[in-house]
Amino acid sequence: MIALLRYQAALLARSHRWLPPLLLYVVFMGIGVQAGQPILDSFGFAAAGVLPIAAWLVRVCVTNEPAAARSCAAAAQSPGRVHLAGVLTALGAAVVLGVAGTLLVALVGDPRSADGRVEVPVGPATVAGLLAALACALLGTAVGALCNRPLLRRPGWAVLSTVLVALLASVAGASPANAAVSGLVNGSRSGTVTMPLLPLAVTVAIAAGATAIACALSSRRP
Repeated sequence: MIALLRYQAALLARSHRWLPPLLLYVVFMGIGVQAGQPILDSFGFAAAGVLPIAAWLVRVCVTNEPAAARSCAAAAQSPGRVHLAGVLTALGAAVVLGVAGTLLVALVGDPRSADGRVEVPVGPATVAGLLAALACALLGTAVGALCNRPLLRRPGWAVLSTVLVALLASVAGASPANAAVSGLVNGSRSGTVTMPLLPLAVTVAIAAGATAIACALSSRRP
């Protein structure tokens, strides 16, 4: 599996298809995160941007190989393992962006509540921001796994569904990613840091289930 992950990471790096999602996240952060803003609000904003980026990166990784190369890799390992390596590579790239965004907020954010009256501990707030970013990356990975090959093979339908489902997963009240982000934003009003452990646990289960489904179908429909 390590060899497959290295192979997928090399494919992603050499394709330069990671550049558009990276630029989108940079623009997103440049618009929404400014020095001196309440730190918990900024953590929530940075985490929310990771979800669509993760979904996009999954699409990039699961469609990156030419058909012949994918068939060779699947013959050497298995279609499911090859697909899993692609999804995990995308998740890893999304987590790297999420960590970078969170650390940026920790450096430039104002460690006080939204009204500026309550001091916010930077260490626990940063941990909460990292957990929220991870939850969003996991849910975005689940969206990408379910909205692209092998479930949806036509590019038009796959791209449209990825965009729409990622948007829905970001704003729906029942979304665990929304809950993680809202916990940070709501905590900013009182200066209270709440760890998004339950949303994170839910997104772990969703991402694992979605990836398992995609890998199983990949083995049947290479």
